[in-house]
Amino acid sequence: MDFDLNQDQRMLAQTVADFAKNESPVARFRKLRDDPIGYDPKVWQKMGELGWLGVAFPESVGGFGGSFVECALVLEHLSTSLVPEPYLASVVLAGFSLLRAGSSEQQARYLTPMIEGEATLALAYSEAQSRYDSSAVETMATPSRNGYRISGRKVWVLNGHHADHLVVSAKTSGGVTLFVVPRRAEGVRVTVVKTIDGRKAAFIDFDEVEVDAGARLGEEGSGVAVLDRGMDYGAAAAVAEAVGVASKMLQMTVEYLGTREQFGVKIGSFQALQHRAVDMYAESELLRSISMASMLRADEDDTSTRRGDISAAKLQLATGGIWLAQQSLQLHGGIGVTDEHDIGLYFKRMYALNALFGDAEHHVARFASDSTFLEA
Repeated sequence: MDFDLNQDQRMLAQTVADFAKNESPVARFRKLRDDPIGYDPKVWQKMGELGWLGVAFPESVGGFGGSFVECALVLEHLSTSLVPEPYLASVVLAGFSLLRAGSSEQQARYLTPMIEGEATLALAYSEAQSRYDSSAVETMATPSRNGYRISGRKVWVLNGHHADHLVVSAKTSGGVTLFVVPRRAEGVRVTVVKTIDGRKAAFIDFDEVEVDAGARLGEEGSGVAVLDRGMDYGAAAAVAEAVGVASKMLQMTVEYLGTREQFGVKIGSFQALQHRAVDMYAESELLRSISMASMLRADEDDTSTRRGDISAAKLQLATGGIWLAQQSLQLHGGIGVTDEHDIGLYFKRMYALNALFGDAEHHVARFASDSTFLEA
């Protein structure tokens, strides 16, 4: 497996890193926490103009024909300054689901505007009882004169509060099926909620929402396979973003140890704290290494190969990544738990990424249930 980036990937990573540092510092995220949207549509449009939203999509829909690796690189470097635009929600979750399930006409209608930065999408799949089970769907889609009538409730829909279109999972007579629903459609009621990391999501109620037959993505019953694949993409994306968060937290902590004085000396001169910083570095490198494997495997069609590396990466986030975040906060002392210091913002984002798309218990159980690894 080749872990070296090619020239185009290195250029992409550097461009995103420069943007995050110079045009979207953490102060911008702080300001947008109180904004009704939580991000800037003009910045989203700029990302489209720069080509970042289409790096992994085929040229037929306006993309650049790349792979998930390019998406992961964008996420890693955006996360170093907590850029709030909904890249994971719109591009990875909803975008990849539309790519896999939609017809060429549907892709052109919904994906192309998103890739150009003119619109955003959201994947409405989670329900109160579903936890990490994509097939646990109670939202219903019943046949109507012109298509389907959708009723039910989705929770914690990332970017659901502002997306132009929602990709919604619902049960039909054939099984779990995906539909595209305009957020402003009659019968759609959106409740904006704040997440632990200062961002926004939505609880969305669908009350007899009418959609035509062309809103259905794929055949009836095809939704679970698409959603399961989407959760793998989401998990790999969360780990990639956590790599950027971890690297920034490590950097901030080392800088703090080199400036904070106690007993008349820099606390970074204490050997015990130096050892802890080295352990944090080791954990950040372990997370980066397994993230490389998961981003390369995310496009694999072989289920066992893909899930094995992605679950391993998510477990490393849940253990080493969370441990690094805890150490970083503790080493900052009392200032670390105040909202005034940026380290707490990164800490909360790390915990949010850990909870998304499967926690440690979920991924250990999924890994253990694969007979391929048991036989090996």
